[in-house]
Amino acid sequence: MNATWERAVSGTLDGQGGTPGSTPPVVTQRNVPSSDFRAAFHAARLGMAVVGRDGLVRTANDALGALLGTDPARLADSPAADFTGLREDARTWSEYREVLLGRREVLHCTRRLRHRGGRGVWAEVTLTQLPDSRETLLSVADISDRRDLRARLRHLRMHDPVTRLPNRSLFFERLAAALTTTAVSRDGGGRIGLCYLDLDGFKAVNDTLGHRAGDRLLGLVAQRLSECAAPDGHLVARLGGDEFALLVEESTGTEQLVSLAATVLTALQLPFDVAGQRLSVSASIGVVERPAAGTHATELMQAADTTLYWAKADGKARWTLFDPERNAHRMTRQALSSTLRPAVERDEFVLQYQPLVGLGDGIVRGVEALVRWRHPQFGTLAPNRFIGLAEETGAIVPLGRWILATACRQARRWQLDHPEEPLVVSVNVAVRQVWDSDLVTDVARILAETGLPPHLLQLELTESALMGSAGRPLQQLQQLSDMGVAIAIDDFGTGYSNLAYLSRLPVSTLKLDGSFVHGFRADEHPNPADETIVEALVQLAHRLGLTVTAECVESAEQAERLGRIGCDTGQGWFYSRPVPADRISALLRTGVRP
Repeated sequence: MNATWERAVSGTLDGQGGTPGSTPPVVTQRNVPSSDFRAAFHAARLGMAVVGRDGLVRTANDALGALLGTDPARLADSPAADFTGLREDARTWSEYREVLLGRREVLHCTRRLRHRGGRGVWAEVTLTQLPDSRETLLSVADISDRRDLRARLRHLRMHDPVTRLPNRSLFFERLAAALTTTAVSRDGGGRIGLCYLDLDGFKAVNDTLGHRAGDRLLGLVAQRLSECAAPDGHLVARLGGDEFALLVEESTGTEQLVSLAATVLTALQLPFDVAGQRLSVSASIGVVERPAAGTHATELMQAADTTLYWAKADGKARWTLFDPERNAHRMTRQALSSTLRPAVERDEFVLQYQPLVGLGDGIVRGVEALVRWRHPQFGTLAPNRFIGLAEETGAIVPLGRWILATACRQARRWQLDHPEEPLVVSVNVAVRQVWDSDLVTDVARILAETGLPPHLLQLELTESALMGSAGRPLQQLQQLSDMGVAIAIDDFGTGYSNLAYLSRLPVSTLKLDGSFVHGFRADEHPNPADETIVEALVQLAHRLGLTVTAECVESAEQAERLGRIGCDTGQGWFYSRPVPADRISALLRTGVRP
């Protein structure tokens, strides 16, 4: 060994102390006798070797020989890059050459080395340029135990302790990797699929048998899911609670996902033995399959979650395939729901009116106010697109007030313009308006503000809304009736059809549902029972002092037959579609039947 090398490596040994895995510190000159230095070099626990500028080993210590399972003397004159794996990638190889040539001071990397006994060894490889020398110091530290510990810790962190399946974190890691890999495979035509499932009624197991039994059931479910996925190597993960996912990389199409979902359902239908009891469970599964290119993990999971919800809503114990049209409808509903209340403030709603015409004389007796939403994105929307949402969200209360006030103002203008032809305006009222607001106060205030006489206002409530009315709702209806406001039952005959409530509710009009009128069409084979039922209902209503309006009148034949059996008024496209207020004013001025 030359003196320069001895001084350099002596400083390395003195500063490092032979600790495995440590990066050699700054090299300093030491006055160490040559014999002592050689002894320290060969006794060090850290594998080391001196490498010349040509990349060949000049000398190696016993620790390096033991690490590689060979006699250190056999490493002399061998390329250091061969047994350290420094040729594995171009970048590392380039940096290694830079150190050998003195253009770079240090190279540090991790490599998996092959022991001559066949086992693999993870090692930290460090190459340091020796000062005042054309040689470099190679140190190799065995970090296999450290790597194994990290791997075990990662496994614990990334797997569910109850089912031993990959957990949510590992699932999303694999999903992201699969999307990237599959997207570039098959020339960009790779596909990916996901079965997202939830156990039906799992909470009842925890509540009745306890969480230990619930965990046992989850473990058994995980085993069956793994058996279903094993033939094709699909990933099975527990995402939390009783939710599991099966990831299908390189999907061959929807049929593969549907087949997998059906297999899972069949497997889970077999009873489970839990805590001495045989339990039967079912699952709801959302199935999503699509091209990997352009698909994001979050987007895929949102689609799967939505489809799982559909499976639950459709009756559970089934799989449901993602439907873009159904999802678009859901997204539209969500968009409409979130903008309903602000839309009232932005004055995006408008009323149209459909005439109520006397079947005997053809004179317009009244109109029904029908709301339309002039949505800035979706265009003009009919009531069936948003009234249900308004009732669900509670927006029906402010919207209902606006409809009532607008209709009453318009009815007052008609009254002033045509005092000889009193026109009743009929306004629909949702049951939530009766429960969630002071409807009596609202009506009284609006009538006072508009000046509309109470007898020219009719409020329509559905049969199901009126059924069972008691307490406050019944009191409000009675107060409105006492005020002079007419109360009508809309869509009569489609709800509970309990005639008993007609005697105790302050109702003045029945509006027969269009399904009854449908049987009066001349171009179809009429059912005599339809006419018999309608005639009986009309006679009953008249005996109770009620008037009858037939909805959905579409032909002269229907109008004639309905008039013949005693219906008072008709409403439908035969007379007019819903039209703006000025069209009604024109009809009243000309006196022409709509």
